[in-house]
Amino acid sequence: MPSRRAFLTGLGTVAAAIPLSRLAHALPRPAMSSFKLSVLTDEISQDLARACEVASREFGLGLVELRAMHNKNVMSWDAHDIAEAKSILAKYNLRVSEIASPIFKTDWPGAPKSPFSPKNPQFGADFTYEQQDELIERAVDLARALDTRYIRIFDFWRLDDQTPHRKAIDDRVREASIKVGRKGVTFTLENELACNTATGAEAGRLLGAIREKSLMLNWDPGNARARGENAFPDGYAKIPKDRIAHMHLKDVVDLGNGKTEWAPMGKGVIDYVGQFRALKRDGYIGPLSLETHWRLKGGTPEESTRQSMAGLKELLQRAEQT
Repeated sequence: MPSRRAFLTGLGTVAAAIPLSRLAHALPRPAMSSFKLSVLTDEISQDLARACEVASREFGLGLVELRAMHNKNVMSWDAHDIAEAKSILAKYNLRVSEIASPIFKTDWPGAPKSPFSPKNPQFGADFTYEQQDELIERAVDLARALDTRYIRIFDFWRLDDQTPHRKAIDDRVREASIKVGRKGVTFTLENELACNTATGAEAGRLLGAIREKSLMLNWDPGNARARGENAFPDGYAKIPKDRIAHMHLKDVVDLGNGKTEWAPMGKGVIDYVGQFRALKRDGYIGPLSLETHWRLKGGTPEESTRQSMAGLKELLQRAEQT
């Protein structure tokens, strides 16, 4: 990862040109009969231009979520990468719903190594605990440069026993959230099945312990279900509704013996129709971001995302029916 000084020097005035007041406001409220849809571009293609073309011209979206392009994690993008991304986004009239960073997706120091700690980098991310403060600073700079308020984070690879370390983890997340909040940016912590907060119940506990509104939730029903929770209605019921700022959508099927695998939206076991109706009832105004994960046998990521997006739109139509 290039140093932050080199990153900012190469970036020039791009980040500084975006006033914090633009970051601080929420995305426009949707019409009462609709939600704002987004998609992780690298679930379509590592070619950002192609992914944005599909998202805008085929899916009809105004938002995308950025995690990687050209097999390079967003946190490793240099000034040239950012300029390229901004040009592509402008061409297709797209805004960024969230920077899907890997912040705190690492082992917790002083604890036994997590059984979920991967042997190889995920989504091009290979950052140590010691690099997290630098990652946070870089993420704020990226949010400014790419004109978004939200940065996705985690709370470390899952431990078999969180109890001895839970307070310290909460304190670390709280400290970082306060720091970015002062800069007009908001963290959205994702409930990730391989991290310490994986379910709606665990997310509710975390948000109860960390009250700062600069820490919000990226609610992922698919991850909660893969961890064994009935994501809706049970997991959702345990989450403070005013702390959900972003959502990831993917579906799962049960394989038996507690095992699951990813599925296209609408082909799995999650009650997304009920979830969407509850979101509307509870006044949710954030994005719904498709994180496909499922892969069509013999098909491409683009075709897999195409089918899952079609399933998502069908679910939303059903949810709108009285």
